[in-house]
Amino acid sequence: MFERLLIANRGEIALRVIAACRDLGIKTVAIYSTVDRDSLHVQLADEAICIGEAPSSRSYLSVPAIISAAEIADVDSIHPGYGFLAEDASFAEICQGCGIRFIGPRPEAIRLMGDKSQARKAAAEAGIPVLPGSPEPLRTPSEAAGLAQSIGFPVILKASMGGGGRGMRIVRDPSRLKDSFLQATAEAEAAFGSGQVYLEKFIERPRHIEFQVLGDEYGNVISLGERECSIQRRHQKLVEEAPANGVAAEQRARMGETLARALSTIGYSNAGTVEFLMDEDGDLHFIELNARIQVEHPVTEAVCGVDLVKSQLLLAAGEPLGAVVPQTPSVSGHAIECRVNAEDPRTFLPSPGLVRRFVAPGGPGIRVDSAAYSGWSVQPHYDSLVAKIIAHGDTRSQAIARMRRALSMCILDGIKTSIPLHRRILRTPQFADGRYDTKFIEEMGL
Repeated sequence: MFERLLIANRGEIALRVIAACRDLGIKTVAIYSTVDRDSLHVQLADEAICIGEAPSSRSYLSVPAIISAAEIADVDSIHPGYGFLAEDASFAEICQGCGIRFIGPRPEAIRLMGDKSQARKAAAEAGIPVLPGSPEPLRTPSEAAGLAQSIGFPVILKASMGGGGRGMRIVRDPSRLKDSFLQATAEAEAAFGSGQVYLEKFIERPRHIEFQVLGDEYGNVISLGERECSIQRRHQKLVEEAPANGVAAEQRARMGETLARALSTIGYSNAGTVEFLMDEDGDLHFIELNARIQVEHPVTEAVCGVDLVKSQLLLAAGEPLGAVVPQTPSVSGHAIECRVNAEDPRTFLPSPGLVRRFVAPGGPGIRVDSAAYSGWSVQPHYDSLVAKIIAHGDTRSQAIARMRRALSMCILDGIKTSIPLHRRILRTPQFADGRYDTKFIEEMGL
């Protein structure tokens, strides 16, 4: 097992890693920017090192600064959390070259999954269902037009190296394809340094379903079931559930077997999330694989009883999957996560500033992952996530009731947050009945 681990991240995920390390007796080293000096991860780690100024490019994205801190602290491992450098294959290779274990998949797997068009191709070859589309990045608008005509409109153009909705264009009219192609490539180039795009059939009313996977260093992979992430705005998730609404046990088991076989074939290890779109017929179609721990991992932990971050550490240390998760766990009950962001709940504009008072909700079935405290300041330089509230119950209706209770008892003064939005979402008949898709926020006017 590792002795000293550096956490290349901040906020609630840094605290989550500290908790897992304490369970395993691993000493932790926090890194922080100048504005994060008073953050909880700095206070709770065994050691903390300042690595630069507030902008991410000068601190949490500065590979030389992070590696220097790792060498100064004499660590044997680095956990990247999510975001920042978590899916940077070059960073994973640098860690490897320095004799430091990167807690995550192998660099080659990260690189393959980071190229969305190549990941799509690999998924199809491994037997994972994909939407009709281009097997390789498209070179010209005319090539895109020919393919679009063959599979039928509407289609969607996506950045090969992208995410978060950038470099993405929906095309319903053939006359708009050339302009959309040029816009998507330009945006992809500006955002990701690569203008490559690919094309897929567009599903009008999809649901966003993702499967949690774990793999060891010896070719063994299991699926821990699925999550529903359909409630989102501009491709940013707001509410997540496990299990997903309407996914039968048979479909869950069948897809789990497919993913275990496919990911074993490509040599995938550690934690990952395979994301799908579900069409109106209930069929799943591969989108991408996120080669890291996800923000919404707690809902899977709640229904499966598996500590995913601790599992990451054990698997990276060479433990076989059977020793980490002795048997594929069954789903128990239902869990919901609400992401509490520091933003105006109506305009979604950021709301950084001083948290005058924070009182986390509690009671049966409630978990809160947060780095906030009374007197802490939300910085404008980073992601606006302030807290994750997770409710678990024997049934979905009980989980909803517990989440409503938690939201009503959460006190977060001094900044605007998304809590009022979450309260409105949970009051809608569509949410109560589980009848929603990715258009939910748009159509409900929330």
